[in-house]
Amino acid sequence: MAAPHYRAHVDLFARSWAALRRTVAELPDEDFAQPSGCAGWLVRDLVCHLVIDAQDVLITLVTPAESEPTRDAVTYWEVSGTPPTGDDPLDALVVRLAAAYEEPRLLKFHLDDVGSAAGRAAGLADPGLRVGTRGEVLTAGDYLSAYVLEWTLHHLDLVAHLPDAAQPPAEGLARSREMLEKIAGAAFPASFSDRDALLVGTGRRAPTEAEKAELGELAGKLPFVLG
Repeated sequence: MAAPHYRAHVDLFARSWAALRRTVAELPDEDFAQPSGCAGWLVRDLVCHLVIDAQDVLITLVTPAESEPTRDAVTYWEVSGTPPTGDDPLDALVVRLAAAYEEPRLLKFHLDDVGSAAGRAAGLADPGLRVGTRGEVLTAGDYLSAYVLEWTLHHLDLVAHLPDAAQPPAEGLARSREMLEKIAGAAFPASFSDRDALLVGTGRRAPTEAEKAELGELAGKLPFVLG
């Protein structure tokens, strides 16, 4: 039987992913041409990236591994201090792929199709199963827990310039902040909302002077860019 915390993380994966896909589905066509919170990407480019993410989830969950886990939900992430510029060849490829869809409805359909399958696969997965991805081994539960952070950050990216769009679920924001604080090795000030801790902590926006003062020594370690 799966440990209760693993099952909770799988359930949170499902809620975070469903909320993100629902927000995409509700976007009017004109919003796909708006900038996202990812450098160099429009909303349509980010949605195309989410299709690729969903494919990665499906591939990983059917890639069992025999060896002991080498990473967990927190150490899954490669951390750097350099925010992306959008000039990376893979980032540029996503832009070309997104443009090939031409109509937002086609992109919405593909995300719903592959994304729904990824959600079902996550729900069926044994959280204790060891899976391989990126040359590392994790339990499926830890892998899906790591993706709560992925979905939450990209949900924030999706709505960065869309004030009327739905925000990420509160429980996903809270769990993502908890993981980011473990990555940082320090807590963000209690005055920071979960949303602001994630945006400032990952370099999605610069801290204000007042926030820098509250952050103290942690300000000098920012940002924690996750890949």
